[in-house]
Amino acid sequence: MSRDSDAQLPGDEALPGTLPEALRAELIAFRRDLHMHPELGNQEFRTTAAIKARLEKAGLEPRVLDTGTGLICDVGSRSGDPRPMLALRADIDALPIPDTKAGVPYRSTVPDRAHACGHDIHTTSVLGAGLVLAELDRRGLLPNPVRLIFQPAEEVLPGGAPDTIASGALEGVGRIIGVHCDPKVDVGRIGLRVGAITSACDRLEVSLDGPGGHTARPHLTTDLVTAAAKVATEVPALLARRVDARAGLAVTWGRLEAGHACNVIPQHAELSGTVRCLELAAWREAPDLVHAAIDEVAGMHGAKTVINYVRGVPPVVNDAAVIDLLAEAMTARRGSYAIEDTEQSLGGEDFSWYLEHVPGAMARLGVRTPGDTARLDLHRGDFDANEEAITVAVELFTASALLDGNHP
Repeated sequence: MSRDSDAQLPGDEALPGTLPEALRAELIAFRRDLHMHPELGNQEFRTTAAIKARLEKAGLEPRVLDTGTGLICDVGSRSGDPRPMLALRADIDALPIPDTKAGVPYRSTVPDRAHACGHDIHTTSVLGAGLVLAELDRRGLLPNPVRLIFQPAEEVLPGGAPDTIASGALEGVGRIIGVHCDPKVDVGRIGLRVGAITSACDRLEVSLDGPGGHTARPHLTTDLVTAAAKVATEVPALLARRVDARAGLAVTWGRLEAGHACNVIPQHAELSGTVRCLELAAWREAPDLVHAAIDEVAGMHGAKTVINYVRGVPPVVNDAAVIDLLAEAMTARRGSYAIEDTEQSLGGEDFSWYLEHVPGAMARLGVRTPGDTARLDLHRGDFDANEEAITVAVELFTASALLDGNHP
């Protein structure tokens, strides 16, 4: 629902940039097309081409990133204005899981591929905002240029953000905003939080080796299955006593493999999982702490270790001034009742890499139909979103672009 009557610019002028109905219908169709044709990280060629074609149709000049997928596009002319731009960021990749939704015409047509995290909503929203802002620019109503960033490979650690930054996405940018679908928030509302809104997330792979042997004589060899079990259970417990509990450092295993026969002690075992952390300082110390804990526990059982600690992403730490901008923008469009506080998530998001360079903030975008009790979650094959969220995000982005000058 449009909220033009609530929206005000300085001087009590009505805030333009709400979403026209014809464009709203087009964006829903665009989102459904993306949903039917999901592509994994760094393989988003069709998605990139679709975004590029629509931006060019609007008279804009998008540039595909050096990596071959993803693109950036500036809306508006700088006209000698030295002020840094506001960037709107979307992620464009999908997940390697099957789409299990039933009864929807836009179900994924690609086996074992699905937009199960809402990136199709994010992409369509930034595209829609870009189209609305381009029209405002033609009417002389866009006060400062805005950069659209369509980033590949968010789901692939350490994410596509570093490559996107290396392609020049942040040159001339002063602050950056984005949204992430939240199935726990009703559509029409956003969740805001100053400070950390996500957690750090790294990948951990551990190999354990020993001479192997007969299960009748474990005392003559390295009982590798027991060693692996101890690493799986005792390393998280040990770390909980070596880091301030408020840092939220947690190791969670997703895979443990060892052995092939019931009477053979194996020579090799493998574990893999994630390391998550609520605080940036503890995240920086995590590799050394995790290495030491694994070596200590495995060494007690005579197992040799090879540890592959893959840096993922730091926490997304929202800037207070940018949160104020998002709050003002949402209030202008939908009223203050459309904003709620949100808690820090243990999920990871590579939006955090942009915030290592410029201030910014990510909002949680409500996608739940009011009254829905299905409790759908992200990264599930049955995930879906109420498409009214696209309108909400477009209006949030456009209002933020128009009001950005109020937040030096």
